[in-house]
Amino acid sequence: MNATDLIPDADLLRRFDRPGPRYTSYPTADRFVDAYDVATQRRVLEAGRQKWGAKPLSLYVHLPFCNTLCYYCGCNKVITKDHSRAAKYLRYLEREMDLVVDIIGARRHVEQLHWGGGTPTFLSEPELRELMDMLRSRFDFAADGEYSIEIDPRSVDVSKMAVLGEIGFNRASLGVQDFDPDVQKAVNRIQSYEVTERAVNAAREHGFKSVNVDLIYGLPKQNPARFSETLSKTLILRPDRIALYNYAHLPTLFKPQRRIHEADLPSPATRIELLQTAIRTLTDAGYVYIGMDHFASPDDDLAKAQKMGNLHRNFQGYSTRAECDLIAFGVSAISAIGSTYSQNVKSLDEYYDRLDQNELPVMRGIELNADDVLRRAVIQSLMCQFTLSIESLQTAYLIDFHKYFADEMEALREYVDMGMVEIDDEWITVTPKGRLFVRAIAMVFDRYLRQSEMRARYSKVV
Repeated sequence: MNATDLIPDADLLRRFDRPGPRYTSYPTADRFVDAYDVATQRRVLEAGRQKWGAKPLSLYVHLPFCNTLCYYCGCNKVITKDHSRAAKYLRYLEREMDLVVDIIGARRHVEQLHWGGGTPTFLSEPELRELMDMLRSRFDFAADGEYSIEIDPRSVDVSKMAVLGEIGFNRASLGVQDFDPDVQKAVNRIQSYEVTERAVNAAREHGFKSVNVDLIYGLPKQNPARFSETLSKTLILRPDRIALYNYAHLPTLFKPQRRIHEADLPSPATRIELLQTAIRTLTDAGYVYIGMDHFASPDDDLAKAQKMGNLHRNFQGYSTRAECDLIAFGVSAISAIGSTYSQNVKSLDEYYDRLDQNELPVMRGIELNADDVLRRAVIQSLMCQFTLSIESLQTAYLIDFHKYFADEMEALREYVDMGMVEIDDEWITVTPKGRLFVRAIAMVFDRYLRQSEMRARYSKVV
């Protein structure tokens, strides 16, 4: 595939300048229902122990604390300078772990771990060790597992990075967003290139096999020249993966974004140029477009997984461990077990109150029906592999694909006519021209979207 095939023209970008799900799950989290309660979650965990006892696990821990507020952020976080709050949170995380382990059984096999936030490196070095000890005392971690952590380079020094490597982390995701001082000031995240470079070098020196850098386009004060400079500096660091996120300005949903002056945001035409510049720069530098907003070096595990056809997508983004059940701990954390999703309560007070009552802190969730499971498989295949085997779906789910998805196949004609999708008797294939718009293509198969118009709550497709 020629890298230039990925760079869309401005007319196509304008046409798809509309909101849509990111499909870290299907059904998406806004479809979760309150009827999925503690009793439901206990039943699901018990069933998982009985039916999938040998199935490997992926663990997620949400650590919500941050020292400072980044105006663009839509994460569930707690802004505080009081580091003693972390100690209390760790005590309650341990209670939640014990409640879950009592149901699923101790020493379950873990192949993947991710700490997210917030800022996981808000924790002190002893607290980082303590939390990892909590997990290792209850679960068996594979020697060749994928253990990742989100890092704010401003909150780590060489000593803390050494601790992270020592306790077992081998993948780091570093938040950068933009290196330009004016952009940083506009979003209240002041972070020099030197601070980021030091963190990247320290990660590599202390055993991290993969380093990811997060960038965002569409931030206030950005323009193509400034963003090109950010991209150039990023390439000097030579990260193994680069996440290029589209800033979603949703101030009615995320209060911190109200501090961003809308007049400072790039125009739609400038956003298009920012994206085109980034795709051209990264692909010219040899990075492989994985999908959505992710690029990886050709020898990275994500690129290899996509090539082998076993790339997966979950609440942490793209993953190489499709076979794992995901169990999540902490405030607002989302689990994916079998054909269910569940989310914990969103505030610290609720989280502590539930655990004081010796209850699982589940707030809502969903049990997938047969149609959900089928459509999840379709959307996962398109999002991760850019292809869909019609015959495989028919065999696995005992359906006549063309009859079952008659309306969807008709809707796909628009994308076929634009050269974004190719369809034959055996395959649906997203062409290089359509890959950047795979979210829009996947939306064709989203039954919930087809039943109601709720797209305004989502970020834009590109």
